[in-house]
Amino acid sequence: NSFVTRTNTCGELRSAHVGQKVTLYGWVQYQRQGLFLVLRDFQGLTQIVIPQDEAHSHVKELLSNAPVESVVRVTGIVSPRPLGQENPKMPTGDIEVKAETAEILNSCKKLPFEIKDFIKKSEALRMQYRYLDLRSFHLQSNLRLRSRMVMRMREYLCNLHGFVDVETPTLFKRTPGGAKEFLVPSREAGKFYSLPQSPQQFKQLLMVGGLDRYFQVARCYRDEGSRPDRQPEFTQIDIEMSFVDQAGIQRLIEGLLQHSWPEERALIMTPFPSMTYEEALAEYGTDKPDTRFGMKIVDISDVLRGSDIHFVQNALSYAHGSIRAICIPQGVRYLTNKDLESLKESAKSQFNQKIMEIIRRRDGSLKSLLTKFLGEKEQSELIQALKMQEDDVVLLAAGEHKQVCSALGTLRLLSANLLEAAGMALRDPTAFHFLWVVDFPLFLPKAKNPTELESAHHPFTAPHPSDASLLYSDPTKVRSQHYDLVLNGSEVGGGSIRIHSAEQQRFVLEEEDSEVLSHLIEALEFGAPPHGGIALGLDRLISLIVDAPSIRDVIAFPKSFRGRDLMGNAPDYVTPEELEPYHIQVSWPLKEKEAKKN
Repeated sequence: NSFVTRTNTCGELRSAHVGQKVTLYGWVQYQRQGLFLVLRDFQGLTQIVIPQDEAHSHVKELLSNAPVESVVRVTGIVSPRPLGQENPKMPTGDIEVKAETAEILNSCKKLPFEIKDFIKKSEALRMQYRYLDLRSFHLQSNLRLRSRMVMRMREYLCNLHGFVDVETPTLFKRTPGGAKEFLVPSREAGKFYSLPQSPQQFKQLLMVGGLDRYFQVARCYRDEGSRPDRQPEFTQIDIEMSFVDQAGIQRLIEGLLQHSWPEERALIMTPFPSMTYEEALAEYGTDKPDTRFGMKIVDISDVLRGSDIHFVQNALSYAHGSIRAICIPQGVRYLTNKDLESLKESAKSQFNQKIMEIIRRRDGSLKSLLTKFLGEKEQSELIQALKMQEDDVVLLAAGEHKQVCSALGTLRLLSANLLEAAGMALRDPTAFHFLWVVDFPLFLPKAKNPTELESAHHPFTAPHPSDASLLYSDPTKVRSQHYDLVLNGSEVGGGSIRIHSAEQQRFVLEEEDSEVLSHLIEALEFGAPPHGGIALGLDRLISLIVDAPSIRDVIAFPKSFRGRDLMGNAPDYVTPEELEPYHIQVSWPLKEKEAKKN
């Protein structure tokens, strides 16, 4: 209450305040029969008793007629609620304030929706009237938790570990590879700035500059379609250090998260477990495993190797062929035939992967099109390998290793969703399972031309020390010093030890437009220290902590699903006169184009 004219907030008053004269400011949550109203501010609710005596008739008239969500000042005496009328669900439920004077500071017109968390609103309407949506308890709570975490992160990094908070430029130049960047026109004809996807180059240059430890709450931009966990503009906790290795970065981040973790959430234990990229793919079918539940992918190639099943033998005849399966616990009880068919269809449509099912009946026997090809010994080994119980359902796939694992990994998550929708308690919503994924490949085949290679993450990642000799002779076998931090199946951070050799950087950039990065390569020739870093996706991290369905629920003014600001109607048209200094002309008539759209 410092610097303001109220004496207390609406969530502050308790029995100890009885008898005190207080002044409250807030919004009218609701009013009932001219007898009382509930006043709300950022901290909570307080019940205001509307006076009924003639001496305060003007106060009664004002408060009884105040529209919901009007801003009101009330002065009155804190009193205990009458016996039996206490509200244990409200922190202020033991008291009420008997109004003596009041003033409507700003009346509210008819609302487009009610400001209550349990009232469902379309997301488009919420975006259009975001300033009203921000009054809701859950958005207030999310933004305040976010603020507290960022403040504690600053404290940990700057005050406890000597990091320097540096702001890097927003207007820069195009970076090769990665996501599309937003372009900003300049007054030099044909020349454009780019908005950075991350401060990657700047933080490395800060290490060349001898700053040693850098940190920034960085605004980043990607010209991509929005998804529930993506926005065209987003925030990273960006970190870089000199003379550090992968283990050092991991210890730093574990300490950072423990220090800033909200006290009201379940404790997180360190060190976080770690697995290699190959292990994650083999056991979970993804490089961001959700380890809150089992249903791991199991290699059953050896169990079926001696069978006469044609598609099994066909798959195993290839160098990277394998037979793998997942076991869905109690699948017979919780999944319908329609569910199983939808799972098979997903594997077919997304991965062109055929799926076979095996059911363990209550008498212990197996039901499947495959059982007639399997002897008792093979069936017993299959049950043992998959730890099948009665009413379990197994989904089996055969083919190229990566495709099989990716398909089963997707089915694992889809099955979990179906099981939970049917009532099974599978993933604890209050649990937080962090995981480091390491030893990614340095290069991957290009999607458009598989015979050519490109950096798996970005071209500044250093090769694994054990594989450095292979960089020039067999780059496909080189692991990188890249590491991802995964939380409950979502990637919340990623980083790497960087290349600090100009020669090595030139080689890795051969497939990229190295001229665009000539300034960075030159900087590496002037005594660049070994360095590495990481960036945490703040929006995604907070959304997982508060269990929000979308990162839009932890951002004050997010963009819509299509990347638009529905409140301010951005992006918007500009006139030809405004474009003229930038030497830009729009190549089609705006009105005609819009008319065709409509």
